[in-house]
Amino acid sequence: MAKRRPGTSDVDSYTIRGTNKIVKAGDCVVMRPSESNTAPYVARVEKIEADNRSNMKVHVRWYYRPEEAVGGRRQFHGAKELFLSDHHDMQSAHTIEGKCIVHSFKNYTKLENVGSEDYYCRFEYKPSTGAFLPDRVAVYCKCEMPYNPDDLMIQCDECKDWYHPACVDLTVEEAKQLDHFICSEHGSDEDLKKAQENSLTNGKAETKRQRK
Repeated sequence: MAKRRPGTSDVDSYTIRGTNKIVKAGDCVVMRPSESNTAPYVARVEKIEADNRSNMKVHVRWYYRPEEAVGGRRQFHGAKELFLSDHHDMQSAHTIEGKCIVHSFKNYTKLENVGSEDYYCRFEYKPSTGAFLPDRVAVYCKCEMPYNPDDLMIQCDECKDWYHPACVDLTVEEAKQLDHFICSEHGSDEDLKKAQENSLTNGKAETKRQRK
């Protein structure tokens, strides 16, 4: 636990300027970036304190976006993906612009609707070394990429593996209309052709959802 600075006291909460939203330790927030054309920073509030002049400060643990990390943004990174870093900082509470929710990856994929305040995290990140935890996750499809929840995937009826439509020569619209899908490892080209021709409005092939 961080030591209290001289002349300060811990407080339970902070009300975001111009709103009735209350921030407490453990909440995730979006914070005003230093440059106007930059996406808001995202952080988890660890502690809130006030000095004897009622100036409020927040101790935060930063989330990084993929493009801010070693290796940059990759194909499997979703638009709302963040990495929880071990980078701790202290900022003026007045830079908090709003609250947000950083879901676990599993919970995020179960959301029926994704709002502007919804993000997800499946990796922890150490900026000093560029290391990720975990250092590996499950991969899918012929391209052997981790799952990006922004992309539609279809499941083979035989092997139950998941595939990107483009990796099996389908468009997204064709994939959505499939009645059944059998990958090339478990069916002939004729089977694949029949599956595409027998598209129905009911009983479609199982798909991982695509988010706009």
